[in-house]
Amino acid sequence: MAGAIASRMSFSSLKRKQPKTFTVRIATMDAEMEFSCEVKWKGKDLFDLVCRTLGLRETWFFGLQYTIKDTVAWLKMDKKVLDHDVPTEEPVTFHFLAKFYPENAEEELVQEITQHLFFLQVKKQILDEKIYCPPEASVLLASYAVQAKYGDYDPNVHKRGFLAQEELLPKRVINLYQMTPEMWEERITAWYAEHRGRARDEAEMEYLKIAQDLEMYGVNYFAIRNKKGTELLLGVDALGLHIYDPDNRLTPKISFPWNEIRNISYSDKEFTIKPLDKKIDVFKFNSSKLRVNKLMERQRLAREKQMREEAERKRDELERRLMQLKEEATMANEALMRSEETADLLAEKAQITEEEAKLLAQKAAEAEQEMQRIKATAIRTEEEKRLMEQKVLEAEMLALKMAEESERRAKEADQLKQDLQEARESERRAKQKLLEITSKSSYTQSMNSSTTALPTDLPSFNLISESLSFDFKDTDMKRLSMEIEKEKVEYMEKSKHLQEQLNELKTEIEALKLKERETALDILHNENASRGNSKHNTIKKPLPTSGCSGMAGGNSPYLKPHRLGWNSGSWLPSGWLRPGTGRLPVALDSSSEEIPVFSWF
Repeated sequence: MAGAIASRMSFSSLKRKQPKTFTVRIATMDAEMEFSCEVKWKGKDLFDLVCRTLGLRETWFFGLQYTIKDTVAWLKMDKKVLDHDVPTEEPVTFHFLAKFYPENAEEELVQEITQHLFFLQVKKQILDEKIYCPPEASVLLASYAVQAKYGDYDPNVHKRGFLAQEELLPKRVINLYQMTPEMWEERITAWYAEHRGRARDEAEMEYLKIAQDLEMYGVNYFAIRNKKGTELLLGVDALGLHIYDPDNRLTPKISFPWNEIRNISYSDKEFTIKPLDKKIDVFKFNSSKLRVNKLMERQRLAREKQMREEAERKRDELERRLMQLKEEATMANEALMRSEETADLLAEKAQITEEEAKLLAQKAAEAEQEMQRIKATAIRTEEEKRLMEQKVLEAEMLALKMAEESERRAKEADQLKQDLQEARESERRAKQKLLEITSKSSYTQSMNSSTTALPTDLPSFNLISESLSFDFKDTDMKRLSMEIEKEKVEYMEKSKHLQEQLNELKTEIEALKLKERETALDILHNENASRGNSKHNTIKKPLPTSGCSGMAGGNSPYLKPHRLGWNSGSWLPSGWLRPGTGRLPVALDSSSEEIPVFSWF
C-alpha cells in the first residue's frame, strides 16, 4: 500500500515537472515541418529552432507569418508565441517567408538555401500575379525555372510535352495571346536550351537578378487615405516608402527613400512621415482600419529600426568574414601563382640547362670527330712522309743512274764529236778533191733544236668551322589580364544578346496579342516602356512646399522625377544606388509614438 502511494506521488511530481507544450506547423515554400513548443517560448525561440533546422544563417530576411481575420501579421521575436492573436486549435500554423527583400540579390544573398527560398517565393508571387511581369520577361524567367528544375536540356529526354504539367507562366500572360500550350512550350524550350552548363543555384540567381528589376518586386501595399479622403496605397520596400494610385501599382506618385526619412510616428488613426529635409512639409495619411494601422506601425515600421540594425550588424559580420575569406583566397592564389611562376622558371631553367648540355655534348662530339680527323690526317702525313722518303730515294737513285747515263752519253758525245771531226775532215778532203774535180761545189747544212718544259701543280687544303646559336622565348605574363578582358567582352555580348532576344520574342508574339484582354497593368507597363521608364528611374520625391496632403491626392503640381541612372527598358541595371548611405537621427516624442527609421542595409 505504501509502495503504491509512493509510486503515485513520484508520477505526480514527474508530471508536474514536465513543461506544457503545444504543436506548431511551419510551412516553407517547399516543405512542412511540425515542432513541439513549450508554452513559455517566445517568438525568437521558435524562429531560431526553424532556422537551425533549415541550416539558415541569413535569418534577418525572414519571419514567421500567420493570418488573423483576413489580415496577415508577423510573429514578434520578444513576445510569447501564445500571447499573439493566433488560432487556438492545434497545430498552430505559421508560414516561414521572406519579410525583407534585398536590393541586389547577387551581392546580398550568400547562402544557397537563402537564395533558393527567395527564388521559390518570388516565383510564386509572379505566377500568382502579385508581382507584375511583362510577357517576354515571363518566358525568360520560365526558361531559368526549367533549367533549375531539370538541369541541362537533352532533346532525347525533354521531348515535346514535357512541360505540359508545369505552371510556368502567369494566367494573365497565357490569356493575353492566341497561343497554344505547345507554342508557349516551344518558346520556353528555345531559351531553356541556351542555359546549358548552369547549375541550379546559378539558374535561380539569374531568375532573381531579372525579377528584382520588376516594378512590384518586394513591395508591400497598404490601403490609406489622405486628408481629402482620396484613396491611396502605401508601398513599403527596400528602397523606402512610396505612395501609389490604387489603379497604378507600377509607378509611385511620390517616394520617400529610407535615408531621407527623419522619423515615422503613429497616433490614433493618423500616420505621419517626417522627411529629413525640414523644408519639406510632413506627410500625413489615415487608414480606415485600426488593425491595419497597428499592423503597419508595429509589424512593418515599429520593428524596422531593430531589424535593420540587426541586419546591418549581421551583414557587416558576414561581409567581414567574406572579406577575410577573400583575402585568404587572394593570398592562396598569389602563393599558387608564385609557385606556378617558380615552377615555370625552374622548368625553363631546366630546359635551358638540358639544351646547353645537348649543345655541349654536340660540341664534344664535334671535337672528338675533329681529333679523329687530325689523327687520320697525321696518319696520312706519316704515310705520305714515308712515300716521299721512298720517292726521294728513288729520285736519288734515278739521279745517280742519270748521272752515269749522262757520263756515258758525254763519252759517246765526245766520241761522236771526234768521229764528226774525223768525218768533217774526211769531207773536207773529199770536197777539196771534188773541188778540185768540179771547180765549183756547194755545201749546205742546217740544224733545228727544241726544248720542252714540264708543268707542276701543288694541291691546297682549306679548314671550315661552323658556329651554333640558340634562341629562347619568354613566358607570356599578360594571360590573366587577357582573360579578364575576354570575360568582360563576353558579358557585354551576352547582355546585348539577351536584350535582342527579349525584343525579338516581344515582336514575334505581338501579332498574336488580344488587345481587348489587356489589363490595366499591361497598359501602364507599355506606357512606361514607350517613355523609357523603369523601376529605378520613376521614383518621385517631394519638393519644399506646403500642403503635402494635397500632393498625395493625385493632383499635385509639385512632383519631380528622381532618376537613379538605370538603363531604361533594360532588364540588366547599369548600377545600383549603394545602400546604407546614412544613419538617421533618433527623435522620440512623448506625446506620440515616433519610430525612427534607418536606411535599408
